[in-house]
Amino acid sequence: MHRNRQVAVLTLRLLLGFIFFFQGFGKVFKFGLENVSQNFFLKSYGELLPDFLLIFTAYYTSLVELIGGLLLIIGLKRDITLYFLASVLVIVTFGHGLKDPIWDLSHVMYRAILLVALLWLPKEYDLFSIDSLIKKKSKNE
Repeated sequence: MHRNRQVAVLTLRLLLGFIFFFQGFGKVFKFGLENVSQNFFLKSYGELLPDFLLIFTAYYTSLVELIGGLLLIIGLKRDITLYFLASVLVIVTFGHGLKDPIWDLSHVMYRAILLVALLWLPKEYDLFSIDSLIKKKSKNE
């Protein structure tokens, strides 16, 4: 049973990590941050929010998705990474809700469910991670 919990946490962390990583990877390397800020954020929300806020948000969310996803995949600084990724989900939810009060929540909700599950599950179950290796090494010294 204990191994099942460890594998469950690993699966949740990897799924969420890959989802965010590839979302950020596409924005940073495929589309480019300037293109994302101009064509997705400014065009969609330019009438609703100031340009500087939209440009900052485009860069912030894209980089947090990329870096946060990678950190989750390798299991480094899990909790702080989840906090930053949660902030991205809140920003996305606010932005979509501001533009269109009735919108498809499916791309946010499954990420939110995985993220909240990881926050609720004890870190001790997350043995297949760099954080766990660091903790184990520091106990042995």
